[in-house]
Amino acid sequence: MDAVETALEKALAISGATGVAIVDFRQRRVLGWLDRGSGLDMDKVAYGDSDVMRAKLYTLELLGYPPDSVEDILITLGEELHMIRPLPRLREGGIFIYLVLERDRALPLDEIRRQLRAVEPLLAL
Repeated sequence: MDAVETALEKALAISGATGVAIVDFRQRRVLGWLDRGSGLDMDKVAYGDSDVMRAKLYTLELLGYPPDSVEDILITLGEELHMIRPLPRLREGGIFIYLVLERDRALPLDEIRRQLRAVEPLLAL
């Protein structure tokens, strides 16, 4: 099992998770994904949320914040949470984890963040 697959499985094991992708936002492509009922087209996720990540980094630059200021970007939907988590040590390469969770089964945000931080070292891209 390679590093991406291991990281994806660990992220999908987070309570409430229904889908996860590892995305290269500089190239707008999915490096790997797993789905357990999210039903999302991860290629579309990679393409669309690459623009979200770029826009946020550009805005931070305009405001004078360093690019590593972003811990995550949370999108709250009626029944789901979508989290974009740029990887600090892979940020220059443009890598983020995209996690989809069922809102009513999701852990508190601090716990989700803690568990995603534990996934990051697995990715030696």
